[in-house]
Amino acid sequence: MLTTIIQENTYQDSVTLMVLSNHVSSLEGVNKVSIMMGTPANLDIFKSTGFYTEELDAATPQDMCIVVDAETDQTEPLLAAIHDFLNNQTKQDSGDKKEVRSWKAALEELPGANLALLSIPGQYVEYEARKALNQGMSVHIFSDNVPVEVERELKQLADEKGLLVMGPDCGTASLAGIPLAFTNVVQKGRVGIVGASGTGIQEVATLIDRLGGGVSHAIGTGGRDLSTEIGGISMKAGIRALAQDESTDTIVVISKPPAKAVREEIEQLLQQITKPVVAFFVGEHGLAPDNHVVYADTSEEAALLALGKSTDERTRVEQIPGEATRIVGLFSGGTLAAETADLLALSFGVEADREHRDGFSFDYEGNVVIDLGDDVYTQGKPHPMIDPSTRIDFINRYCDTDDSIVLLLDNVLGYGSHDNMAGALLPTLQALQTSRPNVHFIVNVCGTEQDPQRYSAQKQLFESAGIFVAESNVAAVEYALRMIGNEVPQFEQKAVPTVAPSPQTVESSEAIQQLLRAPKVVNLGLRSFAEAVMSEGGQSVQYNWQPTAGGKPHLQRLLALMS
Repeated sequence: MLTTIIQENTYQDSVTLMVLSNHVSSLEGVNKVSIMMGTPANLDIFKSTGFYTEELDAATPQDMCIVVDAETDQTEPLLAAIHDFLNNQTKQDSGDKKEVRSWKAALEELPGANLALLSIPGQYVEYEARKALNQGMSVHIFSDNVPVEVERELKQLADEKGLLVMGPDCGTASLAGIPLAFTNVVQKGRVGIVGASGTGIQEVATLIDRLGGGVSHAIGTGGRDLSTEIGGISMKAGIRALAQDESTDTIVVISKPPAKAVREEIEQLLQQITKPVVAFFVGEHGLAPDNHVVYADTSEEAALLALGKSTDERTRVEQIPGEATRIVGLFSGGTLAAETADLLALSFGVEADREHRDGFSFDYEGNVVIDLGDDVYTQGKPHPMIDPSTRIDFINRYCDTDDSIVLLLDNVLGYGSHDNMAGALLPTLQALQTSRPNVHFIVNVCGTEQDPQRYSAQKQLFESAGIFVAESNVAAVEYALRMIGNEVPQFEQKAVPTVAPSPQTVESSEAIQQLLRAPKVVNLGLRSFAEAVMSEGGQSVQYNWQPTAGGKPHLQRLLALMS
């Protein structure tokens, strides 16, 4: 039986509502609960998941919509649990932090604010991003579902103003050690990263940390930035910024292969700077060095080269007796899944899946790699970095077999991620160790000792249960290939990048340079993002944002263009 409750004018951000849905689903008598704001996109999700009721016809984008599947009426206990959860969130989030309800108040509370961090629904991003840009602030857009034409217009406006737009769908960034969104805490150092791949940035940055180095800045661009439609606007701005930044000695560029014309522009720009450059285009191999630009074949190689280490210094995977017949990779990180798929494709001599239907990055003769952070799995549900339930379902599904398989998993640490993913996954993995001894587990923990979850603590939890933890994503894949008796892809050793002989000719705006020196953040959306900024010594004010224009997208668009 479906019961619908609509709470009018009760805005909450989408991630809070996803976690809330998961929290109240555990109530006795409740089969499942879905809680979302009544936006057109969310109403479509209710329909596609079989949770739509006639009562939702009256919902507006500013209404919190609760649909519960239960055998009996659970309205009273459900509302009590929701009230307690949101009250506790408010108490935890308040503390000594300043919270405001307008742009004017935000800028009065934080004079000189130079970055807006947006984690609001995608249909409202344009209006708020334009406001920030027109007030001289750069923008980090964590939100997804932003139309590509809006992204292009925002980035063109930023470029004209000498500002930076990171995103949309930019999951991670770090400026001068200040974490933005889902971010690892990495030692400060002399390597600057600019990337269109979220977990690609995280994997390289955390490996640099664990290899004894540090990162000056990690600038995210959003996954579409190097497409023909966008033209690499943010990537080029990020490269110019790091080229001029005094705290950066070496630059790392990370992306899936760019569009041809965009790639040519990026590579021309890289030739104009004097700092050593390491470029890692996921899935491309054997690219010859071009003056001071060296091309890495893997994320691990990119981290080594960035620190001036020879690629023969990496941890070698010893020969392992073949104990399994196939590999199943279930990932929370999209770039980690893509790199795994690429290495498996090389080993099997086939093409990786470039279309990623239903999140599949690889599917060949029972060997599969699935990105569980793909949109198809996160509609109306928390991301698998936050909530383990989707991955647990897939683990049980794919391990219910008599075949001898290797199960590959990632565990991405940092701000925004689950506070103990190892502890959340272990009951399922340990149950399988008893019921399915034919399943072998390999985990890559992407994190550092400074992360809230602590790399060594998460690693120890897995290892104490007899689960093998690899030193990197690449090492995890190599161990898995050895276990099924396959050859591990071999790449030529790379020379360490050197300084370019030509004089530096690129310039970055003073506004972006100031942003790199001291980011001051106005946070719209997830309060935890503001907490992360301040926990690492940064300055932030929480803007308690609510939809304007009655939450109507066409009025939002009109207001955005008039701002």
